[in-house]
Amino acid sequence: MLFDLRSRGRRRTVQGVYLGLALLMGGGLVLFGVGAGNGFGGLLNAFSGNSSSSPKPVVSQAEKSALRHTELDPSSPAAWSSLVQARYEAAGQDANQTTGTYTTAGLTKLRETGQAWQRYLQLTKTPDWTLAELVAHAYEQLGDAKSATRAWEIVTQANPTAYTYFEYLATDAWAAKQTDLGDLASQKAVSLAPKAQQLQVKQTLQQLKARVTTSGLSSVTAGG
Repeated sequence: MLFDLRSRGRRRTVQGVYLGLALLMGGGLVLFGVGAGNGFGGLLNAFSGNSSSSPKPVVSQAEKSALRHTELDPSSPAAWSSLVQARYEAAGQDANQTTGTYTTAGLTKLRETGQAWQRYLQLTKTPDWTLAELVAHAYEQLGDAKSATRAWEIVTQANPTAYTYFEYLATDAWAAKQTDLGDLASQKAVSLAPKAQQLQVKQTLQQLKARVTTSGLSSVTAGG
């Protein structure tokens, strides 16, 4: 871990700001080198609302197969990992690819994704960071900043030099009222960013912190 709040006031690794992407792109800026165009738009818009109606969630073949594996071997991390992925992918089928909003069925799948993830965490001491990233997205779409923050910490532990991940975690931590962690994440993001972008990244994060802490995540997505 890069940060530890129990040691010299520092905490575990931190990561970055999916909401920052929305703000920067809304202003015509390009700060972040990873994540853009890979499904983050859906995460950003998830906090702003969902479509009005939808059918009941459909269980995909991949989810059926993963569920079968968890029933046959309920103590297998791999089986639960597959279920997390299958449910997250199924949720994506119930999302508007333009606006990123989810139907009721999609949100149900995202909640089920989180449930499978919690079981997975109980079975492994070394969670897959790529799986944690998916789950962080799911929690963001559900508006669960606290759970997203914990998932991003796993991601940043595995990617200690990726400043955009620290940005994501900074904003989620602030939204979850974990101010110290958010501040440390922000500082780390700035220090890791290319020198030519450091001032811009710092200013953007400061704006995001002010908006998130005073008006919540919805104000950021609505204004981004």
